Amino acid sequence: MEIQEKAVDRKLLLTFSGELDHHGARDALRRIELAIDAALPKTLVLDLGGLTFMDSSGIALILRSQQRMQMLDGSVIVYHVPPQPRRVLDAAGIGRLVTIK
Repeated sequence: MEIQEKAVDRKLLLTFSGELDHHGARDALRRIELAIDAALPKTLVLDLGGLTFMDSSGIALILRSQQRMQMLDGSVIVYHVPPQPRRVLDAAGIGRLVTIK
């Protein structure tokens, strides 16, 4: 899995591609935490458009990102969710906790 970062005006965009499963989630979470610490954003945008697969590890990643952003009085927006990851997020009710567009 690959993650690209772009920070502009207190907004951090992380673009994911590949498979987000338990093998890559730990490294991905560490990269997200480092990016948040470096940018100190008010808004974290997770663009999942490039994901080909996501399991429950993706749920944990989004929830941990949300917790981290709450500590900064910020928010998380999840964009471009492909059908398979969308089913995982819908089944877990993640849309009640973060904005999904």
